[in-house]
Amino acid sequence: MPDAYRLIDVPAGLRNVAVTDTEIGDVRGLEGFYHYRQYSAVDLARECRFEEIWFLLFEGHLPTPAELSAFSAEIAPLRRIPPEVEVVLPALSEAGGESPGALDGLRTALSLSAAARGLRPWLDLDPPARRGDALFLCAVVPTLITALYRLGRNEEIVSPRDDLGYAANYLYMMRGEMAPEDETAAIERYLISTIDHGFNASTFTARVVAGTGADLGACVVAALGALSGPLHGGAPSRALDALEAIGEPRNAAVWVERQLAAGEKLMGFGHAVYRTEDPRSAMLKEIAQALGGHRVATAIAVEREILTTIKRLKSGTEIHTNVEYYAGIVMERCGVPPEMFTPTFAASRVIGWCANVLEQAAANKIIRPAARYVGPEPPQPVPPLDARTGS
Repeated sequence: MPDAYRLIDVPAGLRNVAVTDTEIGDVRGLEGFYHYRQYSAVDLARECRFEEIWFLLFEGHLPTPAELSAFSAEIAPLRRIPPEVEVVLPALSEAGGESPGALDGLRTALSLSAAARGLRPWLDLDPPARRGDALFLCAVVPTLITALYRLGRNEEIVSPRDDLGYAANYLYMMRGEMAPEDETAAIERYLISTIDHGFNASTFTARVVAGTGADLGACVVAALGALSGPLHGGAPSRALDALEAIGEPRNAAVWVERQLAAGEKLMGFGHAVYRTEDPRSAMLKEIAQALGGHRVATAIAVEREILTTIKRLKSGTEIHTNVEYYAGIVMERCGVPPEMFTPTFAASRVIGWCANVLEQAAANKIIRPAARYVGPEPPQPVPPLDARTGS
């Protein structure tokens, strides 16, 4: 068989298979470390503003003060929802029923926004035009999310303010008033920590669609579909559900035993890549402790009991708290309701998706893997209709 047609066996789920080169960032699971470009993502979250990291991923370096000022001025007008899209948002929100802020409304609204802006296949665009499309998508996503959320609560849409940064604007548009500084800072650090994280399911989906030359809106909408799954972006709310089910720390051991006996996942614990502590979880735990409150204290005590029980029941297995556990705690403490957890994740991850799409477009090769057929041996004769017995 010619080499061009020979199948290559790889691990299920493409685990540890490198499918391309990237300069955007990486995850070192054995070290408990991840980075954006050449900088620790956790260090960036602790020391920088969100717009600085956005600039870093798009331009390849951290901005100077002048570059940051110009970049902030460039993205500010792009936050506004196109008028022809804003008029249909109430219908989208109503169609969402009991799920205000859900990603299905965002997917549709973003598709309409891309069409209203006239996004075309990136294959037909030069790099500056691609960058412009990416900036628009990243800027408008938080506005769409918060607009759908407020409409779902029968509240008026709050327009973005040009004088506010990404995180402050997000909370302002969601609440209709300025959030306290400590909560704004906590959400900004959370958003920075989730901008990118290697070739996760949604980022890979964005690059697969980008590989076809599609417009950037199509790439982001496809990534949103992947993010909506409970094993990806939907996990923080489920981790909080688990905390609700446990109630008091003394109930944690019994809950873990039941979950494991039933073969259920422990939402908020374990990770596909990290074999040590998730650095995002460690940072978010620090943020939660600084914010304080009964819920935070309970979460820390429950975490301790869960990890102790896991170690007792699964000796030799390395399972640690992942980002979803404390992401839910921090967002809830900062007034972000559970139905907005995954959309809030999308409000940051859209930056990483678009950076990856731009990188894919710069040196594109369509992503076209193969599947090994394991069904009945072909070709077999097609039986006439009256001779078919069904399955």
